[in-house]
Amino acid sequence: MGRGGRVSLADRVYESLRDDLATGRLAPAERLRAERLARRYGVSRTPVREALARLQADGLVQRHPEGLYLYRPRLAELDELFELRMVLETRGFQRLALGSAVAPAGHDLAAVRTELTRWQEFRDTPPRPGPELVAADERFHTELLRAAGNSALAEALSAVYIRVRPVRTMDVPTTDRVAAMTTEHIAIAEHVLAGRRERAMHTLVTHITASCVHVRARAEQAIAFTKLGGTVRD
Repeated sequence: MGRGGRVSLADRVYESLRDDLATGRLAPAERLRAERLARRYGVSRTPVREALARLQADGLVQRHPEGLYLYRPRLAELDELFELRMVLETRGFQRLALGSAVAPAGHDLAAVRTELTRWQEFRDTPPRPGPELVAADERFHTELLRAAGNSALAEALSAVYIRVRPVRTMDVPTTDRVAAMTTEHIAIAEHVLAGRRERAMHTLVTHITASCVHVRARAEQAIAFTKLGGTVRD
């Protein structure tokens, strides 16, 4: 941040580059060359290099012998991240079950209704697979967790998503998978709104487990591709 609260050029490049990596506008397997990125953002190479250094410090970019690439978790890391995701999301239900000593009486139902409406619309008009669908899926889960009354849990979940997203954005789900995701989100939200907390958590756990299986399979494919001489990296 510059003097007087102004955002510096390096800050703007950092934010734009971080968003482009997160949403898949930059290919996950693309080498992050300062010259090419400078042309993309209409700046010199200096603020790009500063932005890349910050992203590397954040753990979102990693260095390989031939240059910088978007961070992508290895299989063991991926398993650990999904385990952490499960702990965070189920904790939202657990803290509600403990009562008013640690949590409000129930979810922020208005927020849950908003997400239910969004996914009911997706059921009628299915979204196209891609970064926007990934973002909508992440928003559903973070908002559901935030609605349980602890924003720090939701922020921790967002940090997990940042680490997993490079693998997810390489995936192209089938129509059936998009439909299943939509149906499960609607069921979770409806259970929450009806006060069926245990059924909601059971549906959530099943949903996260299925997501882990799909994402892990995509990561395994990427590793196999690399071993065969492709450009996607483990």
